[in-house]
Amino acid sequence: MAAPALLVLLLLLSSLCPAPAQAMSNEQKLFYSNKVKQMFSHAYDAYMTHAFPADELMPLTCAGRVRHVTPSRGDIDDALGGFSLTLVDSLDSLAVLGNVSEFLRAVTLVIDNVSFDNDIVVSTFETNIRVLGGLLGAHSMMRELASKDYLRQEHPMLISYKNKLVEMAKDLGDRLLPAFETATGLPYSRVNLRRGINDPEVTKNDATCTACAGTMIMEFGALSRFTGDPKYESAARKALEALWVRRAAISDLVGTTINITSGAWLRTVSGVGAGIDSYYEYLFKAYILLGDKTYLNIFNKHYSAITKYLKRGPYLVDSHMHSPTVLSRRFMDALQIFWPGLQVLKGDLFSAIEIHRLYTQMNDQYGFIPEGFTMDLKINWAGAPLRPEFAESTYFLYRATGDPFYLNVGKRIIESYENFARVRCGYAAIEDLRLRTLEDKMDSFVLAETFKYLYLLFTDPDDLLFDLDAFVFTTEAHLLPLNLSTVKLDLAPFSQDQSLSKKEREFFHDDSCVAEPRDRYAFFYLLRVHSGVCWRHERDIVGWTSAHTQVVIGAFQEAFVNAQPIKVEPRFLNIDNPGHVAYLESIGVYIDMSESGVRLVHNQPLNSDTEGAR
Repeated sequence: MAAPALLVLLLLLSSLCPAPAQAMSNEQKLFYSNKVKQMFSHAYDAYMTHAFPADELMPLTCAGRVRHVTPSRGDIDDALGGFSLTLVDSLDSLAVLGNVSEFLRAVTLVIDNVSFDNDIVVSTFETNIRVLGGLLGAHSMMRELASKDYLRQEHPMLISYKNKLVEMAKDLGDRLLPAFETATGLPYSRVNLRRGINDPEVTKNDATCTACAGTMIMEFGALSRFTGDPKYESAARKALEALWVRRAAISDLVGTTINITSGAWLRTVSGVGAGIDSYYEYLFKAYILLGDKTYLNIFNKHYSAITKYLKRGPYLVDSHMHSPTVLSRRFMDALQIFWPGLQVLKGDLFSAIEIHRLYTQMNDQYGFIPEGFTMDLKINWAGAPLRPEFAESTYFLYRATGDPFYLNVGKRIIESYENFARVRCGYAAIEDLRLRTLEDKMDSFVLAETFKYLYLLFTDPDDLLFDLDAFVFTTEAHLLPLNLSTVKLDLAPFSQDQSLSKKEREFFHDDSCVAEPRDRYAFFYLLRVHSGVCWRHERDIVGWTSAHTQVVIGAFQEAFVNAQPIKVEPRFLNIDNPGHVAYLESIGVYIDMSESGVRLVHNQPLNSDTEGAR
């Protein structure tokens, strides 16, 4: 009886699953590759014509956004430092898209016009990933292009280039370093480019997010390797360790916000999205870039905790680092969508496919990924600033599987941009997906990341000017060369190894499944440890995406949507009771636990029970 029952189940599942994606011809891929080039040029030309040397383009008014001149947007403007942000951030995109002449012209413009000697307070995190990363990515491209004889003959600047971008990067790195002068080694969230931390606007805030403090190691590590000066990498390394040693012992999770002076957690909500995301990304990619397995060891610890506590079927939820089984909210944010791409690099491909499918449903339903959404795919925050994370994960999954499903996802992304976001001067962020209203902003990451990943999705790697697998992407999609791992520096030892048990050290230092520097990032030689056996992902993954995830997603959606919170009076509140926590969330209240105690914080929820909140 068992065999017929199994057959019936398989037939039922197959009837519920969509058909495999139709293959895309080479001509079609070339069409969309060229289409993305045209889209990039439309946005880039608009910035250069209407905004440069301003930091950003305002695409609806066709003008540049200048800090303290155009209307303030609050903390968002901390990314603007009067350093032609959009041009610096998009330099290596020009090289990736094959526009060498414009790339060299843009490099010259940056060298001749950009200065960091500005008495202005900027975001330490944003300046690092966008500007320092942009300079180092462009320098990496200069070196790579200069290695081609035919390009040197055609472009003499590749011969005369004297590492000017590294000199500028060193100048900027020296201006960011004072932010790390704290008792914990965790950097101030903001820094004055001229006066360091000698500015009350900097020191008045001693809180920073985990991602802000933990997303420095790739750029600072690369700067140290390019210059031979270990001080940058040492500072970023110390900040990473400061976060790691303050993880929750019960869960191996970290919180969202931390005090840089005391090291106390200010917000203990843990997830893989906003406020934490790139901390995890940089642990794994620091191993890829710098070759230090300590970063991989730490990442693996965190990854196991995330899999155990935060992954609920295809959902990546938020919980409390000290009470990891208790959900802290019932909606998710767009920044977590980078996670499947990171899972591809780790080799956890099946999980990446499953999670990405959920985001694909969201994108198909609304045309874009909203900034916040609930577990039944309802909009919680309707903005969509053309973020790159969905295109990023789609690209990595296509490189790993070859499944045409992902090409069709990319096609739909392009169509949405063209139909709803394209304006006369570039592409405008979506202010409200429900109303299809636009916002007068085009973040630099649209050129630095979004179009880059879309172009690479449709472009054969053999058609690029360089070997893409010799580089690793930063969180801003800047390309840094893997051979930096061969540069040896005198760095203080990372104490993390001493915190591992003998059994853990034996597991983490088992090199039987660890590839050498180049293979650490080669997509078609992805490695994974599964039941103690090393195996390689092959092309039989193709078609799995469409054939197996829909039923799983549907089951989880039904479970979450049908869950009924338990209404509770304040005197009977028990924060360890999931039903009580669910009720608080339903009225817009979340629990924030720190060393100083427990706080109940109220945010107005969508369709909120205002009477319950009172």
